[in-house]
Amino acid sequence: MNLQKKKDREELDRKVPDMPWYVEKFINYKLPDLSPSSLLEYVRDYETFFSWLMGEGLTAAEKISGIPIVDLERLHMDSVDNFRMYLSTRTENANSRTTISRKLSSLRSLFHYLSQIAEDDEFYPLLKRNVMAKVSIKRTHKPKDTAAKLEGKLLQEEEIDEFIRYIHSDYAQDVATNKQALYSHELNHIRDACIVSLILNSGLRVSELVNLNVDDLDLKKKLVYVYRKGKNDDTFKTPVFFRQEAIADLEAYLELRDLRYHAPKREKALFLAIANGKKEGSRMTKRAIQEMVIKYAKRFGKPFLSVHKLRHSFATDYYLRNDLYKTQEQLGHASPETTQIYAHLTDKTMEQAIDRPKTAE
Repeated sequence: MNLQKKKDREELDRKVPDMPWYVEKFINYKLPDLSPSSLLEYVRDYETFFSWLMGEGLTAAEKISGIPIVDLERLHMDSVDNFRMYLSTRTENANSRTTISRKLSSLRSLFHYLSQIAEDDEFYPLLKRNVMAKVSIKRTHKPKDTAAKLEGKLLQEEEIDEFIRYIHSDYAQDVATNKQALYSHELNHIRDACIVSLILNSGLRVSELVNLNVDDLDLKKKLVYVYRKGKNDDTFKTPVFFRQEAIADLEAYLELRDLRYHAPKREKALFLAIANGKKEGSRMTKRAIQEMVIKYAKRFGKPFLSVHKLRHSFATDYYLRNDLYKTQEQLGHASPETTQIYAHLTDKTMEQAIDRPKTAE
């Protein structure tokens, strides 16, 4: 089990006993099919809902674990509408439409299970009345909408190589008067360029990148083995190919990994960093990689770039050279609908290509 899933499973195990018994029953039902990370999101959503129920006086229970299932049967549509309003207006942590839809969808899944699948000893549904069945949840992000938001915010064609080259050398010129930034760049630019190059030539998620071990890398076959998001089977890793362009950056980093980052033999992580006050390198964190990309992106003149937009940049370029289903497989998308954003992103590129002058044969 990768590190993030392990942490999420531990937190899930801590939180479930504080939930009502029927939520624990639902989580156990879903456990074979969903990852600990997905189930933890469910539990967090239920925690918000049950806390709201108690605050509104819609249950006499004094703690979440004591909320009886009959209190769910007594809910009116007005209560659901009020909960939706609460999510959209609470000042301390306002929720986006996407988050609200997800939380309501989590509730629908629980209520559906209790009313349509789970049974009592007399073979009757555990939940006799399902108010959430009346709730319509609209999709908040269509592929075309997501594509529109990303348009103009990705690296395209020659910019991909330019950004990697900038990290290697040009960044040093921009921070020449900043001794601390210059020292950090001298120490880490080969590692940093390798990380960005690998994402831009494979489309890996940052979570997949963070969890990479040295043994997961196969330079001869040009692939890495990763635990794919959404797959609950941690008995094997999925091979993900990368382009030839990443080979030189990977080889350059591997040559200095042990020496520069003082990697102890027990440390299996591919990408290392030396934390303040430490002498030995340890696995880079997700946050460190995100901050590293933002640092270079701002100086490069693309302040909107992020690790995830690097993945989108690869995907758009990859889609232009391949098809929807190959792109879906390369990125590890569960549904081709998610991959369709790249069809919309490349519409303008294809429109320009149709009128592009022919090159001499």
